[in-house]
Amino acid sequence: MTLRLWGMSSMLALAAGSVGAEGNAGMNFNRIASFPVVENMAEGEDRSRESSAEIIDATADGMTLVYTDSPLGVLGMIDIADPAAPKPLGNVILDGEPTSVAVVGQTAFVGINTSESYTNPSGRLASIDIASRTETGSCDLGGQPDSVAKAPDGSFLAVAIENERDEDLNDGVLPQMPEGWLVLVGLKDGALDCASLKKVDLTGLAEIAPDDPEPEFVSINAAGETVVTLQENNHIAVVARDGTVLSQFSAGAVDLDGIDATDERAALIFTESQKGRKREPDGVTWIDDDHFATANEGDYEGGSRGWTVFSKDGQVVYESGPSLEHAIVQIGHYPDKRSDAKGVEPESVVFGRFGDTPLLVVGTERASVAAVYDVTDPAAPVLKQLLPSGIGPEGFVTIPSRNLLVSANENDLVADGAARSHVMVYQYQEAPAAYPMLTSEGMDELTGWGAISGLVAREPGTLYAVNDSFYGYQPTIFRIDTTRTPARIVEAIRVTRAGRPAQKLDLEGITLDGAGGFWLASEGNSAKLVPHALYHVNAKGEIKEEVALPPELLANETRFGFEGITKVSDTLWMAVQREWADDPKHQVKLVAYDTVAKTWGAVRYELATPESGWVGLSEIVAHGDWVYLIERDNQIGTAAVTKKITRVALSELQPAPLDGPLPVVTKELVRDLIPGLTATGGYVLDKVEGLAIDADGTMWVATDNDGVDDHSGETMFFAVKP
Repeated sequence: MTLRLWGMSSMLALAAGSVGAEGNAGMNFNRIASFPVVENMAEGEDRSRESSAEIIDATADGMTLVYTDSPLGVLGMIDIADPAAPKPLGNVILDGEPTSVAVVGQTAFVGINTSESYTNPSGRLASIDIASRTETGSCDLGGQPDSVAKAPDGSFLAVAIENERDEDLNDGVLPQMPEGWLVLVGLKDGALDCASLKKVDLTGLAEIAPDDPEPEFVSINAAGETVVTLQENNHIAVVARDGTVLSQFSAGAVDLDGIDATDERAALIFTESQKGRKREPDGVTWIDDDHFATANEGDYEGGSRGWTVFSKDGQVVYESGPSLEHAIVQIGHYPDKRSDAKGVEPESVVFGRFGDTPLLVVGTERASVAAVYDVTDPAAPVLKQLLPSGIGPEGFVTIPSRNLLVSANENDLVADGAARSHVMVYQYQEAPAAYPMLTSEGMDELTGWGAISGLVAREPGTLYAVNDSFYGYQPTIFRIDTTRTPARIVEAIRVTRAGRPAQKLDLEGITLDGAGGFWLASEGNSAKLVPHALYHVNAKGEIKEEVALPPELLANETRFGFEGITKVSDTLWMAVQREWADDPKHQVKLVAYDTVAKTWGAVRYELATPESGWVGLSEIVAHGDWVYLIERDNQIGTAAVTKKITRVALSELQPAPLDGPLPVVTKELVRDLIPGLTATGGYVLDKVEGLAIDADGTMWVATDNDGVDDHSGETMFFAVKP
């Protein structure tokens, strides 16, 4: 193989600086680093074990991050003296399961669950000196702790004692004793003062299971007042420093319209409603001494898919309704498989004042998005940004003194060979926002999208993309305007057969037919009765011709079929992703179909030898005297090695008969894509699947987000300039 890098300068297609404001610079958060928490394991430890960053805080100087890791039973620490290059500081082993942490000065106060069972809960509050990593104090809490919060002046802590229910008992319905309560404990010279520990009784407040309050999350304002959410009880209380309940009220319910409430439909349809949906808030944070915000994740009876601002006397001063979820739909992060439950699942909220701007960040667990709002007026928040996070953001911390925001993402999918748990660092900069890179904002109808798997360029500035089988009941061709920043989906063309949505398609490639329509390649999976096939559709997406593969090919098929299609004169060329039964190891076919003569042929392409996993092809595009291909491995993050654009001269594409020996073409390396895939501070995504080349030679690259299923939902869509 000739090693030849083509076009050394690249340009990322960066997003607008704020939601709905194109080309805005000003101050924005941009991700600058991603830290896989498995890096905190000591040398020789088994890194195949699950680890998880959950609740996170920072030292007073903002130089060290501290997070809870429940699966490992440890407190993890990260050096962010250089926030763009986090360094592991290792783990502190704890006697029990850490559930939450709050840092005062250089001391971490950790809630530790030591419960024997749901009916015999126990736990303690431990203080850990961060410098020496030693335990310096401990208070018995008498129950299972959940959230821990610190007073702004560092004078005391609040701990939610949840004594959580058994979800497998009686379908999780309350009451399930023992009840939970709130603990307030003072700090004396920065140390735990266990003698001051006060238990605040929260029974008799809620309409739902009043004898079994289950406190979930706490936050303390500058007046020393603690707000506590009772998630399963759909209730909220505000408690004074002396333990007096100042106010308490139902979290209420929301009528939701314009949502997708049907699970497993494999289509994004936002025409349904849920009336009287209980908020059941999880995370809570004060905005000022009179207002706080809740993330309404929901539990077994609720989840209003949004967030709310309350005054401390219980008045609703702002309700997001489905607006946040709609904004997330537009950037391709909607988790369709969770539609019947709680949609994007807002779980956490955090507040910080950056300069003169009060900002609230809402973390959505299932969409893996952090939404940034300007809450200068708590009654009229303004959505400023949607940030990509790791999978399952659980905790956040703001560090305004250093212009930093940090997310802790709990999902570790090591067992599935997918992304590990990450801590992500964002910097508040005077710069355009780098995300999203692709959006459907501005369309007449709310249009969801995801799982982009193939691209083709038409006239300058216009691309077309297809989604894959994740949306099996909604195969779609998307028209994309790349002259705008971020790039905009401006039309969704549904692929139909006889006037109905086409089914049994796994669209992985798209090319122009030269007459206003398209040829589509369907990868196929015989085990799922999805045929390997080519489809000729008109400009309206109507299937006019279906071309089945010949027996000579199908005799050796696997589920890894066509992953791209391009047209050269009257011949369609398709890239087969991986070896079929008749292919030598590390060689795959480039298959040709003559649309006039109706004949088939092929050549072979030699893949890189994988360091781990497998390597295959994901796209093929003809441009000039070459065809360009995406060659990639199936690895994520630091394990990724091969994410490349290569090319083969058209002169070598001389298809040989399928029943004889096939020539092996010569490839050249055009571009290593890993630098581009990490340019926005994230980890390397697995599926680089889309490639299109504009008239001026600009290469557009897209990643497949797997429909936000065991995936962060992040789609990278960027240009490489020649």
